[in-house]
Amino acid sequence: MQKLNSTGTHGNTLPRDAELQLRLADSAGAGDGKENGGGKHFLSQPEEESSFCTKRRMLVCLDVICLFVASIPFFACELKAVTPYKRGFFCGDTSITYPYVPSEAIPDSLLIAGGIAITGLTIALGECYRVRFRGVYSQAFVRNCYVSCLYKELGSFLFGCCVGQSLTNMAKLSVGRLRPNFLSVCNITYASINCTPGSYVSQDYCKQPNGKMVEEARKSFFSGHASFAMYTMLYLAFYLQARLSWRGARLLRPLVQFLLVMIAVYTGLSRISDYRHHPTDVLTGFIQGGLTAYWVAFYISSMFKPCARPDLSPTSMSLESPLSSQQTVC
Repeated sequence: MQKLNSTGTHGNTLPRDAELQLRLADSAGAGDGKENGGGKHFLSQPEEESSFCTKRRMLVCLDVICLFVASIPFFACELKAVTPYKRGFFCGDTSITYPYVPSEAIPDSLLIAGGIAITGLTIALGECYRVRFRGVYSQAFVRNCYVSCLYKELGSFLFGCCVGQSLTNMAKLSVGRLRPNFLSVCNITYASINCTPGSYVSQDYCKQPNGKMVEEARKSFFSGHASFAMYTMLYLAFYLQARLSWRGARLLRPLVQFLLVMIAVYTGLSRISDYRHHPTDVLTGFIQGGLTAYWVAFYISSMFKPCARPDLSPTSMSLESPLSSQQTVC
C-alpha cells in the first residue's frame, strides 16, 4: 500500500511539474509573443510597432499613387503629350472673329500661385490653430497631430485640384472648341479663304507659324481659369464655414465668403473680356469647379464630419491617457 501511495503521489506531481514549467515558459516568452488556446498569435510590442509603421507607409504610398493617377490627364495636356481635337467651323461664324489680346488680366502663374497659396496657407494656419488651442486629437495613422491634420486637409484639397484640372483638360482635348480669337490667331479671315457663308470649313487654313498658339486656340471648352478659381475659392469658403466660429461678429464670415466667391467670378469673367473663352465655357467651368469643391469638402475631407468627444468617465480614464477634458477626437 505504501508503494502504491508513493507511486500515485509521484504520478500526480509529474503533471504539476510539467504544468509549472509550461507556465514559466509562457511567462518568459510573453515579451516575444505567445499563442492562446485557439492558436492565435499575439505580436509583441516591437512587432506591433513595426507592423504599424509598415501599414502607415503603405497607406501614404497609396495616397500618393491616387494623387498621381488623378493628375495624369492634367499633365498629359500641359506637356503636350496629346493634341486637341481639330474641329472645323462654319463660314461667317462671328463668335470666333474676335481680336487676339496678348496680355491677360489674370495669367496662369497668378491663378495657380494665388489659388493654392491663399487656400493652402489658410488651411494650414487653421489646422495648426485647432491643434494648438482647441486640443484636437487625431486617431489617424500619422501620430503627430499637426502632421495628421495638415495631411488630411491639404491632401484632400490637392486631390480636388488634380481631379478638377484633369477633368478640365480632358474636356479641352476631346471637344476642341475654337476660342473667340481663333481666326486672329490663325491670321486668316473669311474673305482670305474664300468660303461660302454658312458652309462648314474642315480644311486647315491656318497661317500661324507658331503651332502651340494654334493648339491653344482649340481649347476653349471649358474654362480652366473659371474652374480652378471657383474650386479653390469655394473650397476655402466651405472651410471657413466649418472652422471659423467667432460669435463676436456674425457678418464677418459671410463677408469673407462673399469676397472669395467674387474673386472666382471675376476671374472667370475676365476670360470673356480677354476673348479667351465663350460665356458658356466660363459658366461650365463655374459649375464644374463648384461641384468638385462640394464633393471634396463634404465627401472626402473631414471638415464637416462630426468629431467625437472622448469618454471621460473614471472607468475609461487612466494616468496614461493622452486625452484631456479639452481634447476632441477626429
